[in-house]
Amino acid sequence: MALTAHPEASLRQRTGEAFEEKRAIARRAALEVRAGETVLLDAGSTVGALAHELRSAKELTVATTGLTALQELSDVETVHVECLGGTLRPLSQGFVGPLTEAALERMTFDRVFLGTDGVSPEHGICEADLRQTRLKELMARRADHVYVLAHAAKLGRRPFHAWAKLPAGWTLVTDDGADPSVVAELRGRGVEVVLTEVVASHEPEHRTSPS
Repeated sequence: MALTAHPEASLRQRTGEAFEEKRAIARRAALEVRAGETVLLDAGSTVGALAHELRSAKELTVATTGLTALQELSDVETVHVECLGGTLRPLSQGFVGPLTEAALERMTFDRVFLGTDGVSPEHGICEADLRQTRLKELMARRADHVYVLAHAAKLGRRPFHAWAKLPAGWTLVTDDGADPSVVAELRGRGVEVVLTEVVASHEPEHRTSPS
């Protein structure tokens, strides 16, 4: 993909961006997960925050394409972790490519949680790399329930030209700062939009790894 006016930021650079919003979204998304389920976690900062929330889960199987989720859950005895390997993208700290796609074909999931660089009511979700968007489409096809985790600033944003179309009925979990007009358009296209309240916290930020 050609570079645009919005060069891709590394995961480390994105760790501190919209920290409270991402944490609120992660906490709300974690409420969707049930004991005994098998879930798939994407790479990305907000999905990494979700992995942190799932550290207290019981009887859960988590498959992931992201290093952050692996680091968050590697020492949790009540969570069984599957790594979908492949080619590592250093910027996103996630695995992509044919090996990742082949591993996906061996599993199905109750829920998948995807990250994104932008959300468009018309085009779907945006990434910097076509390998990422293809992978997200494949991930969505393998799950019964599809969630996209994105803070409000990403709604209506089109920083790159690679897009993933998601199956009808997917759910966007975002924060209460979302543009009402974009939310209305998404809902008009059949997307379930969950708005979560952001409450500033004075707790120390969790910084064990880039998330």
